Amino acid sequence: MEIHRDSEPKSERPLFKAAQDLAREISELEPNPEYATNAPCALIVGGYVRDSLLGLNPKDADIEVYGVAPDELKALLKKKFGQVEIVGEAFAVLKVSLGDGLELDVSIPRRESKTGKGHKDFAVIADPSMTIQEAAQRRDFTVNALAMDPVTGVIFDPFGGQEDIKNRILRVTDSERFQDDPLRVLRAMQFVARLEFTIDLESAQLMQEMVSRGELDHLPRERVTTELEKLLVKAKRPSVGFEFGRTIGVIERHFPELHALIDVPQEPEWHPEGDVWIHTMMVVDAAAKIARRDGFSESDRRPIVLGALAHDFGKPATTETIDGRIRSLGHEEAGEAPTREMCKRLSFGGDDVEAVVAIAKMHLQPGMLYRALETGKITDKAYVNAVRKVVKRLGKTSWRILLAASEADFRGRTIPGVDTAPYTPGLTFAKTVIDHGLDKEALKPLMQGRDLITEFGLVPSKTNGPLFGRIISAVEAARDEGKIETREQAIELARNMLLVVSKVEL
Repeated sequence: MEIHRDSEPKSERPLFKAAQDLAREISELEPNPEYATNAPCALIVGGYVRDSLLGLNPKDADIEVYGVAPDELKALLKKKFGQVEIVGEAFAVLKVSLGDGLELDVSIPRRESKTGKGHKDFAVIADPSMTIQEAAQRRDFTVNALAMDPVTGVIFDPFGGQEDIKNRILRVTDSERFQDDPLRVLRAMQFVARLEFTIDLESAQLMQEMVSRGELDHLPRERVTTELEKLLVKAKRPSVGFEFGRTIGVIERHFPELHALIDVPQEPEWHPEGDVWIHTMMVVDAAAKIARRDGFSESDRRPIVLGALAHDFGKPATTETIDGRIRSLGHEEAGEAPTREMCKRLSFGGDDVEAVVAIAKMHLQPGMLYRALETGKITDKAYVNAVRKVVKRLGKTSWRILLAASEADFRGRTIPGVDTAPYTPGLTFAKTVIDHGLDKEALKPLMQGRDLITEFGLVPSKTNGPLFGRIISAVEAARDEGKIETREQAIELARNMLLVVSKVEL
């Protein structure tokens, strides 16, 4: 085992300081030979060590504690930190929140044995007498098999993880243990993108064989979604992970809607970059960049980048050559079904799904409306109303999310200057929403049931219920068509409708 001393000062980092203080307290405990042969000690393991060596600032740290019984460890943590959350059906991880989004996950070394095909089909046995090397050997990649003593700064590197970090290579730690958990293939996809590493060839071949044997087929959709979300939200260039997934067969077998984009042609004038797959990968990367540039939260980044991934799902079914040009007429609406089909196999929340569907169906709207305005096909007044209708159709989805995805679609191509040119359709759309208060007013109807009661003395009843609905719907339809704009005009339209109804009844 290679042992190195970490020279980077971390004492002022709150997360490291908490781990260091905990490690000191544990090292001062009396050994318990009846429980374990190891002397009490605590090591920071896995991603924190990796990210620190990469110069990143991790917000959580995994702590492995040797030589301390579970009950004793739990009592120590409660005394030191107060609230402790136990994660796992059996004793697994003790989660400690330090505030400001910082967390410690504390556990004792454990052995795992495969009992079935699923990600959860494991027998987990705590083993406090495990050596550092044995504990590290069960980790997925060498860069995650590092351990550090926060008291001394010594780094334990039994599998050459530091060298792989230096060479920016992702390598499987132990090929037999790696295959026990097929989810690690998806972890590899998000790691190669997030860390911007290349994959070791033998490791890639191993994962390709696992995919072809169907070992990922039984993974729970929640865990698949978690890894996909990390790829979408945490990677600067998510395309790196998707391209790797395509290489090892994950895209073809588990994301057929994405695989269908490969070799679907596009009109070279608008898409000189190539087929729909290439364009989509460029759009996904552009979306990730825009979401960071504009300060979107992670919860908003998720639908933006996922929407960018799905925005052209309708093209395989609609692409054809018309008058010598490649067209994909109606691909926006056609994209809804495959988008929903993909989301069904995942576990994203309903609001996220509706946002992604909205992007698939409306990503061209900002550009189309702007061109219509610029060419004089619609007036300024009609443009404002058209923008209002788009915001209304978005429902709970923020118009800013749609604009981010639409801008990504604009930039995700190899037309010269497209990466730096201002996205004028989006700027015009945003200014219109803000200047006219459309984000507040778009979902509010001009007329509601209480207006019919106060203005016309109508009494709610089973008989009048359908009439209320018809009038309110007619008012909104007239508003959408640009025939009326104000509440006063809505009342006048309702009055005329009521006069017609009364005449019919007479």
